[in-house]
Amino acid sequence: MTRASGPVRPGFLTPREVAEALRVSDMTVYRLIKSGELRALRIGKSFRISEEDFDAYLADRFTEAG
Repeated sequence: MTRASGPVRPGFLTPREVAEALRVSDMTVYRLIKSGELRALRIGKSFRISEEDFDAYLADRFTEAG
C-alpha cells in the first residue's frame, strides 16, 4: 500500500514525549506550555506539540560556549 502524495503533515508529540526528550518532568512541560514558552495545540483535554515548534523551542535556547 502506498501513501498518496499531498501536503506533508507535521508530526506531533505528547507532553510526555517532550519531557522524555528533555529529561524533565511532565509538569515542567505543562508549565512551559502555560507560560507560552512552548507552543502547543489543545485537543479536548490533551495537548500536542508539533515537531517544528519543539525544534524551534530548542533552537532558541542554544547558547554559544564562550
